[in-house]
Amino acid sequence: MEHELDKVTFSELEEDVLEAEEDESGLIEKDDIDMSIFSVHEECPISLRQAKEHDILKELAEEQSMEQVKRRRSLRLIRSRSLSCNNIMPPELGALAVTPPFLTRRALIENCPDFQRVVISGDHCAGLAVDDYEHSAKALLKALALREHYCKMAYHKFCRSTAQCLRKTENTTWTEEDEMLPDICPSPKDGEDPYSMENIPENKPYTLAMVDGIVNVFETTTDDRNQELQFMPSVDMCSFATHFTELLTMIADGPTKTYCHRRLNFLRSKFHLHEMVNETAELKELKSVAHRDFYNVRKVDTHIHASACMSQKHLLTFIQKTYQTDADRIVLEKNGKMLTLREVFCDLHKDPYDLTVDSLDVHAGRQTFHRFDKFNSKYNPMGASELRQIFLKTDNRIEGEYLAEIIKEVAHDLEESKYQHAEPRLSIYGKSREEWDDLAKWFIQHKLYSPNLRWIIQVPRIYDIFKAKGLVDNFSKMLENVFMPLFEATIKPQDHKELYVFLKYVSGFDSVDDESKHYHHRFSTKSPSPAEWDTDKNPPYSYYTFFMYANTMMLNNLRKQRGLSTFQFRPHCGESGSITHLVSAFLGADNISHGLNLKKSPVLQYLFYLAQIPIAMSPLSNNSLFLEYSKNPLFEFLQKGLCVSLSTDDPMQFHYTKEPLMEEYAIAAQLWKLSTCDVCEIARNSVVQSGLSLEEKQQFIGKNYPKEGPEGNDIQRSNVPQIRMAYRYETLCNELSLLVDAVSC
Repeated sequence: MEHELDKVTFSELEEDVLEAEEDESGLIEKDDIDMSIFSVHEECPISLRQAKEHDILKELAEEQSMEQVKRRRSLRLIRSRSLSCNNIMPPELGALAVTPPFLTRRALIENCPDFQRVVISGDHCAGLAVDDYEHSAKALLKALALREHYCKMAYHKFCRSTAQCLRKTENTTWTEEDEMLPDICPSPKDGEDPYSMENIPENKPYTLAMVDGIVNVFETTTDDRNQELQFMPSVDMCSFATHFTELLTMIADGPTKTYCHRRLNFLRSKFHLHEMVNETAELKELKSVAHRDFYNVRKVDTHIHASACMSQKHLLTFIQKTYQTDADRIVLEKNGKMLTLREVFCDLHKDPYDLTVDSLDVHAGRQTFHRFDKFNSKYNPMGASELRQIFLKTDNRIEGEYLAEIIKEVAHDLEESKYQHAEPRLSIYGKSREEWDDLAKWFIQHKLYSPNLRWIIQVPRIYDIFKAKGLVDNFSKMLENVFMPLFEATIKPQDHKELYVFLKYVSGFDSVDDESKHYHHRFSTKSPSPAEWDTDKNPPYSYYTFFMYANTMMLNNLRKQRGLSTFQFRPHCGESGSITHLVSAFLGADNISHGLNLKKSPVLQYLFYLAQIPIAMSPLSNNSLFLEYSKNPLFEFLQKGLCVSLSTDDPMQFHYTKEPLMEEYAIAAQLWKLSTCDVCEIARNSVVQSGLSLEEKQQFIGKNYPKEGPEGNDIQRSNVPQIRMAYRYETLCNELSLLVDAVSC
């Protein structure tokens, strides 16, 4: 005898679920889930004829009243709906084979408010033949496994959900102990001296040697022989180049391109549907949060250059103010002659009081579009390299005092705003080993520590210039000048106290220059070693990337063993030039800046999504250099679920207001009609991507920050609705599950 169940709504049963007894383990098990029903509607009609468990229900109906049957059947529905937070869906709906650590039923409902979910049933092969689908999935999973391998070696962050997916394909279990995370020094507590040179670790009796462009660390044994340290991993250019070539082949593969293109289109369309049905619910969730809105959530300027971190008006005011007090101060040595500030302006035939932002001429405009050379010249106020040397350099006649004062004024403004942070980039060129000691001395002498600043060191890709001037003999020498002082300060901090202190506030390294430059050599397994690279030609981008990554990886492992902070590799990448730049960054970078060229490669774009590689985007900067604002892919990337943040790049050249980061957010919000939820999500991404310490990230976006999805988000701190976080998490897990399903069939 068949029975027809009455219709039961989700809202009527939510309270019952919360009151239901937990299983002995307190967890929801797969066997408890009704795998026959999943609906996106607020009200979910349940019919016995639709159930696959007809026989089981029939037996239960004979033993219990129909009311009990309805209740049990409905509770199963709630479990299946709630478990969509963990993406456990029916196989016929593209179910997840990857299951993140379970939450209790109560935790699921508390951390993930109910919202309308978008689920596609039926064929999930994106229109591909089964063989092509399986082929594409295997290729994508292999690429993700390669990135995880390089991330683990360098202590770069790798997405937890993606790691769990990869463990599923290996039939193993992921644990938190498997996770490698950057170890970044927290800000000093109130009352602590940020420049203190006490409690510096003792020196270690290690020796250093540059081997094939990579600094190696050795320990002298009792028989006076150098033995490589056991805790140091090994990486070689040949293996990296092989993996690089494999990825190049994969991103050109037809079926894989088709699969990724269709999945990306689906992600964008799915987000449109999510917004359509949940925008009001997200807004309602935001309105319920006390003392939190977009203005007082933490935002980090994840890509800003120290020499252009001020607005043009700020620079003009500083020059005029400085001239008023220091006109007779010797500030420059030129052709063996010492010049005062007054004499410098006399030679330029300019009176500082007559200057305007127009005559200062540091703002990029139409003339810089696709002209990186003209863009670089904008760093020279009034077109005078003398003023750049005096006001925007750390190594000059006045020991970088003026630049330090400007940066301190910018830092003061950030501290006044409280909720804005920045990561200024300072240059180390690789001309000599003394650069690091000079920079550390500059930092401490001018007391540049600020709780709202973290520093990144950028290494310009200008070996060819140094070689032409005879400053270095080969590329290996340049790498030695960049990295050897860091290793020395790590193993012998007592001998390099200033550098040891400075490195506590450095969060990463950057590789920077014009990406549109043509390279005469293509990176491959046949590329010469750095010691053999002694020509006047500049190495290609990917060659730089590997050796920056490899030395950062070795340094991180050494510092981790010594209990010191580690560094992220965060290069400029994908702003212009070849798509190969993004391939090498996918393997070796923790996160990247710009990433515009991802829109040219659906495979790479999908991989960046699956691995949740953060991208610091600067639409106003790109608008003056390589891509009109309206064509910038930032909004498209956000819709698809890539981890994007907004940054200023060079406020001196692109912005007009005293708060350039807020200007960046305001313009983006107006042009793309971003909601409050959108801009808060971007702000949260900037904190995740930044070089702030784990303690600071937990303070700013939630104590459970390392966890993903709604459980790792605190709406009271980030102002990002749990609905949005649940949507992003479930969607990512669903995409990963499609890959697992394909290879496990």
